[in-house]
Amino acid sequence: MKVLPHRYPFLLVDRILEIEEGRVVGVKNVTINEPFFQGHFPGEPVMPGVLVLEAMGQVAAVMIINREELKGKFTYLVGLDKVRFRKPVLPGDQLVTEAWVKRVKKNMGIVEARGTVNGEVVAEATFLFVIRERLVEEEEAYEQEDRP
Repeated sequence: MKVLPHRYPFLLVDRILEIEEGRVVGVKNVTINEPFFQGHFPGEPVMPGVLVLEAMGQVAAVMIINREELKGKFTYLVGLDKVRFRKPVLPGDQLVTEAWVKRVKKNMGIVEARGTVNGEVVAEATFLFVIRERLVEEEEAYEQEDRP
């Protein structure tokens, strides 16, 4: 997962199973050792929905930045549409994400993704993203422009 800038404990993709132009399938093996299970929820551990979406988004990002013309760049989430959680993701589950490109234009795009466990849909969403060299440097430049 060297193409992603994320690292433990926030790297939520263990393996990419399939990747082709416009489509990717990746896996997150969810274990009881995940740090978020300590507080979500004691006695009834459930993977937080926002982290299910993050895992799905990271799989999608691998597909986008795998394009030759985008190597070395980063995707940044700017919006989510049509988010639905169908079932909880629990310790021991294998979250399989399939994502496909709906549209990429210049530095923006739309990806649809579906997360499954044992073949059953647990979450689905449309991800809106921008592609940048470095978002932080650009934000710092904007902040400096606003200062007297």
